[in-house]
Amino acid sequence: MILNGLGYVGQRLYLFPEFYEKLPVERLLGEGVTAADLNDDALGRTLDAIYAYGPTELFNDIALKVMSQLDLGVQRLHADTTSFSVQGDYEGPSGRNAIEITLGHSKDGRMDLKQFVLGLVTNQDGIPLFAKAHSGNASDKNTIMESFLKIKSGLHLDDAAYYIADSAVYSEKNIRQLGTETLWITRVPATLNECKQLIDSDIGMVECQDQRYKCFSTTSNYGDITQKWVVYQSEPMQARMEKTFEKRLEKEDRQAEKDLAKLRRREFACEADAIKEAELWISKLPLYRFKDLSVKSVVKKVEKKRGRPKNGEKLIEVHLIEAEIELDYDKVLKEKSKLGRFILASNDLNIDPDTILSYYKGQQEVERGFRFLKDKSFRVAEVYLKKEERIEALAMIMVLTLMIYSIAEWLIRKRMRETGETVPNQLKKPTQKPTFKWIAFLFMGVAEVTVWINGETHLKIANLNDNLVRIIRLLGKDCEKYYGLEG
Repeated sequence: MILNGLGYVGQRLYLFPEFYEKLPVERLLGEGVTAADLNDDALGRTLDAIYAYGPTELFNDIALKVMSQLDLGVQRLHADTTSFSVQGDYEGPSGRNAIEITLGHSKDGRMDLKQFVLGLVTNQDGIPLFAKAHSGNASDKNTIMESFLKIKSGLHLDDAAYYIADSAVYSEKNIRQLGTETLWITRVPATLNECKQLIDSDIGMVECQDQRYKCFSTTSNYGDITQKWVVYQSEPMQARMEKTFEKRLEKEDRQAEKDLAKLRRREFACEADAIKEAELWISKLPLYRFKDLSVKSVVKKVEKKRGRPKNGEKLIEVHLIEAEIELDYDKVLKEKSKLGRFILASNDLNIDPDTILSYYKGQQEVERGFRFLKDKSFRVAEVYLKKEERIEALAMIMVLTLMIYSIAEWLIRKRMRETGETVPNQLKKPTQKPTFKWIAFLFMGVAEVTVWINGETHLKIANLNDNLVRIIRLLGKDCEKYYGLEG
């Protein structure tokens, strides 16, 4: 299943016997194994066995084994979740502890489909160290925190490792639970009043090492945990947000003119009431001010009848607002100047703003892992597995595939740095940072062929070149064995 997932052929996993029809199965999986053995029944039995053992437990056992054999280094742990939309009705799990495939907040934008949620924790190189499938309506606040606590108790990590997540994990309860001994970095939710006030404040920001950012440091005691808060302002983010801001202003301008027209038609008993209502109305539009504001009095008939009032007919005096509005450009410029701001928090009071920013930006590693898992090679929405338990087991296989991919990429790059070796990239230029997907593409033409020499049959590997041989050597003796390069 892992080899199928790394095949980059876009085939559904339940068609994986066809995937192996043209591959040297015995060379890969052992003598006597054929493509016919790798059928739907074998797939189902494997998924059932994984679920019976415990998908999370099995993955953790493998992660521990990997960490004992490879010097991965875990300076940072990045946690996040994503959702996978699937086809089918899924009336409910048959197993007592199985996940529930149900509707929830879809990160795929498929609100019409049921889903499951996958929590993932990677190290700074994007290598997954913890994975767990959750029901489709699971909350990020709970799932990310559960991942942190499980990995803390299950893996032997350096106490100096930082636990990093987005704003979903930042709550009083979670902050207290993480405490002061576990080092963490997270984004502060913009919905917190303390965060809003700080972002809207006039603060003296200084330039970061990355000149696209400015920052301002302070402290907070949110959740009764003393922590460093750093306000950052991102130049690229500010440019993007300004475009959205301008579109919002255009929309608000049209709506404000419509609402003002309604306000002009309202009748008031006295001038004071009209002025009071006008001031209340403009207070709800913080970026606007009155260009002209006055109140006129009008005499009208009590009864709504057509024509001029007759002699002696009862009349009343009403007051109407006459006003024009305009943008307050000083306020607009001030609002624009604060776009692109966000706050990162850490309970490490000695960490500097540049390090906090650098570490937090490593969140893209776990997001890169999600992009890999959602690659069309898996086509998880088209698997149509009938049992929730098998989907949970399949999720573990997917993350295990990501682990193999990430380790292979990390290992190749590490050994290229150590030896000075390079491979040509897509532009034919030498690189020491190839993606493993590119490496897999380079091996596309390699095949096992049968050669008859003096009446004897020999199996040989065809289409190896110097670049490929270098890559095989870098991956070590186990890899050399498959390609007949032991000597």
